[in-house]
Amino acid sequence: MFSANHQKFIEMDELSLQKVPFFFITDFLVDQIEIYTEEQLEKKGLLIDFQNFKNTKPTEELHKKTEWKSFPETIESFKKGFDKVQKNIRLGNSYLVNYTRKTKIETNLTLEEIFYHSRAKYKVLYKDFFVFFSPETFVKISDNKILTYPMKGTIDASLPNAEEILKNDKKEKAEHYTVVDLLRNDLSMVADDVKVDKFQHIDFLKTQQKDLFAMSSEISGNLKPEFQGKIGSIMRKLLPAGSILGAPKPKTLEITLEAEGFDRGFYTGVCGWFDGENLDSCVMIRFIEKENDTLYFKSGGGITHMSTLEDEYQEMKNKIYVPIH
Repeated sequence: MFSANHQKFIEMDELSLQKVPFFFITDFLVDQIEIYTEEQLEKKGLLIDFQNFKNTKPTEELHKKTEWKSFPETIESFKKGFDKVQKNIRLGNSYLVNYTRKTKIETNLTLEEIFYHSRAKYKVLYKDFFVFFSPETFVKISDNKILTYPMKGTIDASLPNAEEILKNDKKEKAEHYTVVDLLRNDLSMVADDVKVDKFQHIDFLKTQQKDLFAMSSEISGNLKPEFQGKIGSIMRKLLPAGSILGAPKPKTLEITLEAEGFDRGFYTGVCGWFDGENLDSCVMIRFIEKENDTLYFKSGGGITHMSTLEDEYQEMKNKIYVPIH
């Protein structure tokens, strides 16, 4: 998977060791890695809005009522891949699979309007190709400390006692434990003294379609000396992101590709901004892609042996939203 990109990881190491700021973006399978300095971003038509870096321009308020329609596949169609995933879990080939779908949407908003007017921790517009508004951090690196914030488990916030239900839901809990465990192991490849600092922390996500609660944890470690200052070497070890793949990684990847039957492309890939000292990166979820003038929203969720078809289908649909309000 990585041989062709060996050079790209070396390039990232060289830039970060020289403390040169750069932005990188990689697709889900880590087949395509693109690296840009700040000047090159503009030429590429890449707009970025992170908490600690943005290259956006001032924009007008949105003076139109948002029209938004989604056309999810039928539950029968969803079930085909879901059953493949469940069968593999029962056979012991995986214990958590992130199963995602592609849904046609229609809206009167352009990708650029969605980028400028949606609210999220991480937003990127790749001109005429895709836009995303992700709440999920991948890793942050600062002063040789690395942190990750796996996000697993969402619920409709309008339900009575939604927060408590989410925290105590057996299936969501199992899924969250698994991802925390997976990412703790991943971080241990590049860091020492890895520990879980916060567990099952609840975030509120406001959207136009519905409000959601999402569950996340915080895991940290101290970079091993051989990884210090080497962003490429760290990414090479950690990608693809465990939170949107599942566990164990290699076998789960096989299952995912077979069950989904579509190319995720940059969806669930990772992108990040290195400012010369620190790195902030995110998982590219909440993702809208343009394909021959048709827009598709890619969404999904983690499946364990406790998952039910109806709940997973509903979760996939819940995530088809745009956070404009």
